Amino acid sequence: MSTENKSEIEEIVPSVDQANQSDIPLESTPEQFTPEAISDTPPPIYEENRSKLIFIVGGAIIFLIIFILIVKFILGLGGSAGGKVTLKYWGLWEDAEIMQPLIADYKRKNPNINIIYTKMDPKSYREKIIARNESVTDRPDIFRFHNTWLPQLSGVTAPLPKSVMSSEEFEKTFYEIAQQDLKVGNDYYGIPLEIDGLVLVCNEELLKASGIESPPTSWDQVVDYASKMTVKDGGKIVTSGIAIGTANNIENFSDIMGWMILQNGGQINNLASKEAIEALQNYRAFAEPTKNLWDENMANSVQAFAQNQVAMIIVPSWQILAIKQINPDIKLKAVALPVLPGGNPLSLATYWVEGVSRYSQHQQEAWKFLRFLVEKDNLTKLYQEQRKARPFGEPYSRVDLGKTLVQNEFIGAVIAQAPNMKSMPLSARTYDNGLNDEIIKYLEDAVNATAKSVPYAEAFATADKGVKQVFTKYKIQ
Repeated sequence: MSTENKSEIEEIVPSVDQANQSDIPLESTPEQFTPEAISDTPPPIYEENRSKLIFIVGGAIIFLIIFILIVKFILGLGGSAGGKVTLKYWGLWEDAEIMQPLIADYKRKNPNINIIYTKMDPKSYREKIIARNESVTDRPDIFRFHNTWLPQLSGVTAPLPKSVMSSEEFEKTFYEIAQQDLKVGNDYYGIPLEIDGLVLVCNEELLKASGIESPPTSWDQVVDYASKMTVKDGGKIVTSGIAIGTANNIENFSDIMGWMILQNGGQINNLASKEAIEALQNYRAFAEPTKNLWDENMANSVQAFAQNQVAMIIVPSWQILAIKQINPDIKLKAVALPVLPGGNPLSLATYWVEGVSRYSQHQQEAWKFLRFLVEKDNLTKLYQEQRKARPFGEPYSRVDLGKTLVQNEFIGAVIAQAPNMKSMPLSARTYDNGLNDEIIKYLEDAVNATAKSVPYAEAFATADKGVKQVFTKYKIQ
């Protein structure tokens, strides 16, 4: 509440000594004076002065209001000047118990900062970010988003202040893929706490049962090993060598296809190209009658792998956690993706990033907290907290921490491939109901069409038109 100081102004009337009236000569009045009637209307000079006064006072009040609003806005962007601040943090995947030790550490160093972490439901999450940010109340200051989402969130994301982390430091700290995904113009729009991408996951027992001592490293070996490990009973696949070839029962089929398109020299925004069509043909070959190493009758690929019904799958590392939940005793190993003939080592990135809302009144504080989270000791502590709840934590986003995980049986391959990752907006299970999901639908239709004998070129020509419309919709060059 504001207080008003009240002061009293006393009118001081000086005392004048009265002279003896007899000593004062009387002034004679030559004639009787009768004053004219006094008008109630002030003279023009008074009206003019009063108008000026009203104008000055009114202008001063307006200036003061504008000044206060500007100061509040600057304080909202730049900091709280030591006042109490509450940051609302929307996360995904991690329970509050995992984040709380880091939040507590930060609060000890910054007692004026209170952070409320909420684990959100991934379904319709992207729409909630936009809707809540554009609403008046209950906005998140910090929110997690997918590495492919920036074109969809351009209206709600705030740039990372150079005073918190310079571009030079960002580029030295994180992998190049984060630089490519998060930079718009001269600014970065997020801080990654993790990195992830496709790896080849192998069932070690099924490999050994087929006389294969180590996972494949080339595409030719993938085809050869998959054929050796596929078991059929009367033409029906009992155990598959690898889950590739269909859309409806393969987890991350779109990621796999995107990786194959990139490996073959193609691009998602030109599916009508020779390189993209060849990639579709190579993908479908595993489910075509000539090879018949996988089909629509198989269970979901992750479920099938956990139940020892398929020997190799291509997934992001987090899918290994799902496999381990289904079958904790399964012996598996994740390795780098094989290199296609004529290609280069490459993986498709799919990871999550922390961003700050442009509508937040405490952007500076929010970015400082995220900067705190990615410091080496704190990111290491976060990984250790994650390890308490599951077999492994999120692979480190920092390049200088990679060496500590590169030998890990589950995520070492992610770290090894991180310098060679690329991104495409076709990542499965982002639940964005937008860019990724719309493109995935066109790819799904193309794969299903070829299963019904539609020529590869025709199927991808149709998909190409749809993908280009999606790119135009989200203003992607």
